[in-house]
Amino acid sequence: MKFAVLGTGGVGGYFGAKLAASGNDVTFIARGAHLDAIRSNGLKVISGGGDMLVKPARATADPTEIGPVDCVLLGVKLWDLDQAARACKSLVAGDGVAGGGFVVPLQNGVDALKRCAAELGAGKVVGGIAYIAAVIAEPGVIRHGGAMARLAFGEADGLSSPRVQGLLKACKAAGIDAEIPADILVAQWRKFVLLASISGLTSLARQPIGVLATDPDLRAGLKLAIAEAVAVGRAAGVDLPGDAADATLATIDRLPAEMKTSMQQDLERGNRLELPWLSGAVSRMGRELKVPTPTHDLIHAALQPYAGGAKR
Repeated sequence: MKFAVLGTGGVGGYFGAKLAASGNDVTFIARGAHLDAIRSNGLKVISGGGDMLVKPARATADPTEIGPVDCVLLGVKLWDLDQAARACKSLVAGDGVAGGGFVVPLQNGVDALKRCAAELGAGKVVGGIAYIAAVIAEPGVIRHGGAMARLAFGEADGLSSPRVQGLLKACKAAGIDAEIPADILVAQWRKFVLLASISGLTSLARQPIGVLATDPDLRAGLKLAIAEAVAVGRAAGVDLPGDAADATLATIDRLPAEMKTSMQQDLERGNRLELPWLSGAVSRMGRELKVPTPTHDLIHAALQPYAGGAKR
């Protein structure tokens, strides 16, 4: 398959490198020193599952140079999503696999599919989820932490399609742990419940996940945050299972104790935060749906001074 990776950060860089290493035609879209390093030295991935070096690596800052592709993996941060989706128009203009190129947004939160569909049309977007902890360690180098590296994707209507089956086949051939869940919306909300809760509390406490899971006071707060997010999802009409809260906590207990969320790492580096789309989104949707969310309200208020990236 022919791929474009728009946003060659930890997520896009890792999965794009896997696809390129298995023989797919992959072009990485990046900028600045990261782009220069990829062009000069290739894209390197440092991972406990095996290091990779894609060299030469096809890379550009301009999506219009690439031409139509089969699939775009969209890995930008949430604040860049709308602009990035618009930049995908030339990439999905051709016939692609099974009748048309398509975009798979891999952002956190639960509104990426809707936002991309508003820019490109619903028929050009497939819902996606990335489960991975990876960052740009230095220009041209992606560091993957832990063993978790999985993709999930599916049509918004829950039906199978040749294009998602084709993407699944390409991922499997590349050694990527990938699946097509029965309901991509439910799967996205299950990740959102987990991520909004642990991102907010690890950032607020400035502690890794293991401390959240074992400190009695923080664990109690974690349970409250999870329960609030589940309640909001159900009020929004998402068919979350009855054990969603317990299953989320059990998943957190299996995560590496030393693991830090991407939002906590952004906070430590003084970078912009995805707070408005995580705890901020739980809080906002809670108000709209008349569901109390006091834990996420507090997380959002306490982290808001840092949301723009100011070191305060």
